[in-house]
Amino acid sequence: MALDIFRIADGQEMTDELLIQYIRKNDAKTNQRYKKLWNAYSGDFEIYHKPPKPAYKPDNRLAVNFPRHIVDSFEGFFLGIPIKVSSTDEAVMEYVNAVDAANDSDDINSELSTIVSIFGRGYRIIFVDEDGDIGTAYLDPMESFAVYNESIKPRMRYFVRTYLDANKVRRGSISDDTTVRYFSMEGGELKWLEEYPHGFSSVPAIEFVQNRARTGLFEPVLPLCNSYNKILSEKANDVDYFADAYLKAQGMNIDKETIKFMRENRIINAKGTNAEKAIIEFLQKPSDDDTQEHLLDRIERMIFTIAMVCNISDDDFATSSGIALKYKLLPMTNLAARKWRKFASGLNEYYKLMCSNPVTPLEADDWTTLMYTHNLNFPANIYDEAETAVRLKGVTSKRTQLSVLSIVDDVDAELEQMAKEATGEDKLVAEAEENEEKENDNNGTDNLDTSSDSDRGTRSE
Repeated sequence: MALDIFRIADGQEMTDELLIQYIRKNDAKTNQRYKKLWNAYSGDFEIYHKPPKPAYKPDNRLAVNFPRHIVDSFEGFFLGIPIKVSSTDEAVMEYVNAVDAANDSDDINSELSTIVSIFGRGYRIIFVDEDGDIGTAYLDPMESFAVYNESIKPRMRYFVRTYLDANKVRRGSISDDTTVRYFSMEGGELKWLEEYPHGFSSVPAIEFVQNRARTGLFEPVLPLCNSYNKILSEKANDVDYFADAYLKAQGMNIDKETIKFMRENRIINAKGTNAEKAIIEFLQKPSDDDTQEHLLDRIERMIFTIAMVCNISDDDFATSSGIALKYKLLPMTNLAARKWRKFASGLNEYYKLMCSNPVTPLEADDWTTLMYTHNLNFPANIYDEAETAVRLKGVTSKRTQLSVLSIVDDVDAELEQMAKEATGEDKLVAEAEENEEKENDNNGTDNLDTSSDSDRGTRSE
């Protein structure tokens, strides 16, 4: 299967004409695909752009935003609990934590993961800011793209970002293994501006992907979402039609004034010699409400089934617990596990680039000491977890026993706190025993003194 990426030969350099071609290719992909995905997530569906119906017909435009519901539900499950980065080297951990805190990495990871779920791919760039510190940001594929070499294991050779400035002039930058070059683009021609060395070991950008095919989370079900919106809108049109149906008055001669009176007062008075033969009723077109409802229910089930994301608002889901809940979450769990492998690979590339820059106090291979703790955000049943933890006592280690508790965010920190508390309790016990011994010694001394006085009294007598 051919990868959905731009490629360039290893011996080929990026010329102005070639760069313009790549930018236009990404623009075409943005117009044909990325904008549709973004519009669907933001609630701008095809139903809103259908040609208008004649004025005398109901023309409802209703849409259910399944794409946003799918993405936000999955992301809450996937990264509702932030990723914890740890290291066996305290100095490395201290620096990485400082950089992550300064760049609000938890938020960047969350936003980047959402971009990946929408478009199937997203980018994270790393740079040295004006203060000489490591900075990072996320970008979506509508404003950036990567160009890889032609090897069996593609390596990024260039990363391009474009945007419109305040004057609506298109600007951008292109990064390779050593430098970042800035340009403006007017009239289909490039004008080069500044050029700076970036100091990283390779292109300072990382592509994060949803899967190998780079397919968005709801992209396979987008046609179903559009069909659902169309059927729902037509159903609303039927309701409007029945609420404003035509009145048939057969066997009566009604003038305009009488019609106006009947409409305002809601009274129909059939009179005359043949009044009993008059037929007064509403015209109704055939209704197939059951078929519509059945089709809507089926499409909704298919949307969540094919997207492999649970419909958390479903009544059956809300009443499930224990192993039944695990089975309902199994497809989404498998999907999240596959995405996590791709996401962890991207994090490795990010921290590898961080360690390669001379502005950091880290060695180039210090990224290998980093470990990631990623927990899926399962609905927690604290009582069952506590019961399980109690049953594991004496069977597993204390670390494993604590790891089953979702309320314990950091097992190491919890073990350390338990050790401190145990040391404090031991100290209190030791102090109590020491005080008791002192008291016993004092009581013994008093008894000895009393005995001596008695003896002296006896001997004096």
